[in-house]
Amino acid sequence: MFHYFANPTRLNRLLSRIRPFAFIIMVVCALAGLYKSLWDSPADYLQGEYVRMMYIHVPAAWMSMMIYGMMASSSFVFLIWRHSMADAVARHSAPAVMIMASITLVTGSLWGRPTWGTYWVWDARLTSMLILWIMVIAYMMLARQADGMETRQRACAYLCLFGAINLPIIKFSVEWWNTLHQPSSIRLGSGESHIDDAMLTPLLLMYFAYLSAYIVVLSWRVQTYHMRAKILRMERQMLRQRTRG
Repeated sequence: MFHYFANPTRLNRLLSRIRPFAFIIMVVCALAGLYKSLWDSPADYLQGEYVRMMYIHVPAAWMSMMIYGMMASSSFVFLIWRHSMADAVARHSAPAVMIMASITLVTGSLWGRPTWGTYWVWDARLTSMLILWIMVIAYMMLARQADGMETRQRACAYLCLFGAINLPIIKFSVEWWNTLHQPSSIRLGSGESHIDDAMLTPLLLMYFAYLSAYIVVLSWRVQTYHMRAKILRMERQMLRQRTRG
């Protein structure tokens, strides 16, 4: 499958087909999620109305980790098979990780002030998320200098894979250490989820809104990158022909 979609034409064709559906899902889920989050879901018996911050904070945290995992997978594919489109997917996913991690940190701080009495503590979950934010900023700075230079592209890929070590730390930090951050309420595998459907529904709606927005933006950015690369190759070919002539 990696080799099939390494062809830019095939990948762009797939992205063009997916983008309209992703846009529709994004709009529907965002509107439904905001309605459920702000008006339909109940206030928490301990946190009160501040719990509504969770519907922005938690899906953003999920997305930042998921997209960085996508970046790491694409970087691995680039290192093994040298597929340029894998590098493009990784590089053009980085701004989404930065935005989602920023939303996570800001909303977490705003939630922490009335809940913990402070905007920031060097909690294991908060600190590891901050490290993710710093890593993706460093990746973006290096990636800006990597266009057309395979050595720097490989450096970006290695940096991304190194940063992926932080993902399980973020995930399991509340279980490995005694932290202020509450443990996960949603268990996808074994164990029982400790969250009511009235709160789970807006969480999932906002998550799919974020996910669809990421797909829309990524497809547009990758296609734009491919078009620019194609134009640049054509300009170089024309320049060589003029030089020879």
